[in-house]
Amino acid sequence: MITKYFANVVVKFDAFGVGARNARIFLSQVPTTAKIDCKVLAPNSQDEQQIKVTFKDKHVMSIDPCNTSINQMKEYFDAHSRKMAIEASIRE
Repeated sequence: MITKYFANVVVKFDAFGVGARNARIFLSQVPTTAKIDCKVLAPNSQDEQQIKVTFKDKHVMSIDPCNTSINQMKEYFDAHSRKMAIEASIRE
């Protein structure tokens, strides 16, 4: 996963829920240069489980960790990261 363009990452997940494993794997791959906000939800919480990434160009992408695999998440976020990488290489 191309994470060097991540500026802000917000992760909300239920530690005992379906998407917890995917959320933890995603968090382990986020660089320390990004601002990370992690919230562990209670099992009976009304909040949705969510992974939201704000890129350095202020583009925001959000995904539900319960309904997607970690490979699908990587592809989803890499799509915009690749666009940013191409733009950066053109500028150089």
